[in-house]
Amino acid sequence: MKKILYKFFSGLWYILSLLPLKLLYALSDIAYYFVYYVVRYRRGVVRHNLMTAFPEKDRNSIILIEKEYYSWFCDYIAETIKLASISEEEIARRMKFEGMEEVEKVFTSGRSSFLYLGHYCNWEWITSLPLYAPKNIIFGQIYHVLSNSIMDSLFLKNRERFGAVSIAKENTLRQIINWDRAKKLTITGFISDQVPKWNSIHYWTDFLNHDTPVFTGTERIARKLGYAVFYGDVHRVKRGYYVCRIVKMTDNARETDEFELTEKYMRLLEQAIRQDPPYWLWSHNRWKRTHERFNEMFPDEERRGKITK
Repeated sequence: MKKILYKFFSGLWYILSLLPLKLLYALSDIAYYFVYYVVRYRRGVVRHNLMTAFPEKDRNSIILIEKEYYSWFCDYIAETIKLASISEEEIARRMKFEGMEEVEKVFTSGRSSFLYLGHYCNWEWITSLPLYAPKNIIFGQIYHVLSNSIMDSLFLKNRERFGAVSIAKENTLRQIINWDRAKKLTITGFISDQVPKWNSIHYWTDFLNHDTPVFTGTERIARKLGYAVFYGDVHRVKRGYYVCRIVKMTDNARETDEFELTEKYMRLLEQAIRQDPPYWLWSHNRWKRTHERFNEMFPDEERRGKITK
């Protein structure tokens, strides 16, 4: 039954993806009114997140950002659908990468690198990065396995269309160590603006006016292996067009202090969000972990002191 459902939804996704983006955007415009005004999908979460992230903005400004967010989110869905059939030529025209020469310098020196990303602009189209890298380079992408196995398989199929290799989050360290021991040159993308589990919290920082727990696994692995680390500074140029500027954070993570890269990543991501607020994933309940609750669960003051910025 799962195979039958997979083939059905895979075929449906592919057929929809054959529609021109102009038509998909027209459907996105219709979906926006339905999602925002009728279903009111997570409107409370989005409104609360925006109001607390930007307390200096008045209600009308918040509502404007809110509406722009839902409009973009529907576009994101349309663009994700298009990923199933979009050609290499078209994705390269719509999703550009700048600064890859810095990454290639790292490869030339015989070393690998990590790329910090966020749920900002179209993170699905970032999977086209292998089109910009030498053919002998592996582009790994860490992902969270979806609870629905059919949807998980569909997303994996589309995310790997241009040569990316998907790595389940729980297999991250094992896979990267295996590549490193095999002397393979890699660039691995981490989307690190998610919510850590309570026992995985090692660092808190101020982010968008919130005391925020942050994943530190990317930094810990990079420092262990001495990798170069980059940040993907993504911007939406116009509807259906994005630019990802590759920014070097360090040439060797071993030379950085503990939590230095994590903090720098959060500052770069916050800067991008404040510049163009609608394009972050505001419907994600990013701040459901509170520092007060954490202190209650882990009352050891010495441990708490080490992880608190």
